[in-house]
Amino acid sequence: MKGIRWSLVALVAVVAALITGLATSHAAMDTELSVDDSQGRTLNVQQWDVLLNGVSPLDMNPLTREWFHNGRAVYHVSGDGADDFKGTLELGYQVSFPWQLGNAINFSYTTPNLNLDQTALPGVFSVPGSLVVTSPPLLPGVGINLDLGNGPGIQEVSTFKVDISGADGAVAIAGAHGSVTGAAGGVVLRPFARLTSSDGDSVTTYGDPWDMQ
Repeated sequence: MKGIRWSLVALVAVVAALITGLATSHAAMDTELSVDDSQGRTLNVQQWDVLLNGVSPLDMNPLTREWFHNGRAVYHVSGDGADDFKGTLELGYQVSFPWQLGNAINFSYTTPNLNLDQTALPGVFSVPGSLVVTSPPLLPGVGINLDLGNGPGIQEVSTFKVDISGADGAVAIAGAHGSVTGAAGGVVLRPFARLTSSDGDSVTTYGDPWDMQ
């Protein structure tokens, strides 16, 4: 019994360590960038918990790359007039492909779960007016379908853009689906988040490239 008891204790300790590790890695900032705008405010945009999960294409086409996207875009504005900030928060990709077969490369993207939240919870991120992702989604899903043109090359694709106001906010996506058809060779995606003020000032942060082999 002592041997079984010690085994159970060790197992519980291992599971607890794994859960702690998962909890720590789940909420992680991937990239951020700041800029001072024309009004003297500091605009900061961040990407959190970015995961692009490449999967086998459902159409079984060797020229198709398919993936699912989870993540958050977070912004903060500081300085005089920060609470009066208005602008847009935008997410998208830089798409790289070595060459194409056919007339053009087709890019499609749909997000069934898009959340925008600006709930004020002082203490999170060490600033007032911090963020909580809510469910069910506050915004309807969006979808795009377009031709990237002939390869090789790098194209920037904006997947969605939302109007925002206030000093802090975030957009979260879960289970967004993307695909590229007609690409011979690998497809590399570099996710980005862009904050643009109503005055035209802009700051963009780019994440690490993800190879959709």
